[in-house]
Amino acid sequence: MECLATGFGLIEGPVWDAGAGLYFSDAAAGGVNLLDRAGNISTVVPKRRGVGGMAMHGADALVLGGRDIAVVRIADGKTSPILSLSQLPGATGFNDLTVDAMGRVYVGSLTFRVFSGDTPTPGFLHRIDLDGTIHTVADGILLSNGIAFSADGRLLYHADARADVVRVYDVHPDGALGPWRPFATFGGHGTPDGLKVAVDGSVWVAVAHAGIVRVFNADGSHRRDIEIPLPLVTSLCFGGDDLRDLYVVTGSKGGPSDRCGSIYRMRSDVAGVPMHAAKVRI
Repeated sequence: MECLATGFGLIEGPVWDAGAGLYFSDAAAGGVNLLDRAGNISTVVPKRRGVGGMAMHGADALVLGGRDIAVVRIADGKTSPILSLSQLPGATGFNDLTVDAMGRVYVGSLTFRVFSGDTPTPGFLHRIDLDGTIHTVADGILLSNGIAFSADGRLLYHADARADVVRVYDVHPDGALGPWRPFATFGGHGTPDGLKVAVDGSVWVAVAHAGIVRVFNADGSHRRDIEIPLPLVTSLCFGGDDLRDLYVVTGSKGGPSDRCGSIYRMRSDVAGVPMHAAKVRI
């Protein structure tokens, strides 16, 4: 386990791009950054706060969560919203997101202010089609978090942090979802946050406040725990030329300072499923 960077508040949304490196956000302090393949860090989208999920859009832009879902061009910061709060009455923001093989975006909405002491109320899961049409595909999610597809695209895994469960849905060819069923629970030992899927069907979950990444086999049985040096493990992704570099990101809560959010890397014995780039029209 190698520490590649530290000094951040709340790192979220890591996305690997083979040409550039690792994009990540600081949801608390603001900004989207790039850790390039040479180990240098630069800011690519300044100031934007609350980014809990990201994906590539084509080869030259990022889909970002937060106060809205927007496509931001990396070269000049040109921003094109594709889902706003005004389209979803009662929504307060958006968290993690993923993309299917067609380029459609799946994203969870929040209906309360997570860091303001509001009483949790259930949110939703939405699909943004290539033409920009919005579909609500699941409900009853107390705190939408990590979301990822299986390698064949037939299953969608989705973490509900407040309900202490990772859901799994069957995915229909048109992008609709079947009823959810529980895939994994955590018994109050931390909460499920970001997640990714490996090519062998295993599901890798960042367990916030527990200092671990928990790995589940495809049948939901527990495979292993990977210990992380800081307790607030927020998300992860697979990268490197063979997608066997496991990147794990953290926040600072519970650590030695309020600016100790860090990026770690280790080699995995299995490759991750690559995330598709979004193709939603802008």
